[in-house]
Amino acid sequence: MNEIISKYNQLLDEEMSLQLKKFSRSDAFELAKILLEKVKTYEKPIIIEIEMNKVVIFRYFMDETIEDGALWLARKRNSVNLMSMSSLRFQYWLKQKNATIASRFLNTSDYIDCGGGYPIRIEGMGVMGSVCVTGLLDTDDHKLIVESLTELKRRK
Repeated sequence: MNEIISKYNQLLDEEMSLQLKKFSRSDAFELAKILLEKVKTYEKPIIIEIEMNKVVIFRYFMDETIEDGALWLARKRNSVNLMSMSSLRFQYWLKQKNATIASRFLNTSDYIDCGGGYPIRIEGMGVMGSVCVTGLLDTDDHKLIVESLTELKRRK
């Protein structure tokens, strides 16, 4: 259990460190460009989505992706929107509670507890959107987003 709590706290600290001062549609496009540059290094088909205030403002399906990826994105986005945390941190939150999505009376077709969904958090305001990636292992989806948000924050 200590490992679960430790990982949860590590993910929480990571999210807090990646808060932004502001996030506009221009910033979303900049984040998309960073993500698109990074996904070129992977040999797997990846899908990217950025949402602001419950509106999808960017979505990209690499060649060879299939439509079920949109369902994965929706589940990741829904988890971020519901919990105001990354979908990977949601996994550890559930583990701490000895719970599952189903035991929380959530539909597993609508929510997921794996990496690849990440909140866009604004200092002093909270979560105002999400960035989601699917196509890699869930921890790699998470890592890709963290690296990209870190780069965006560095540029700002």
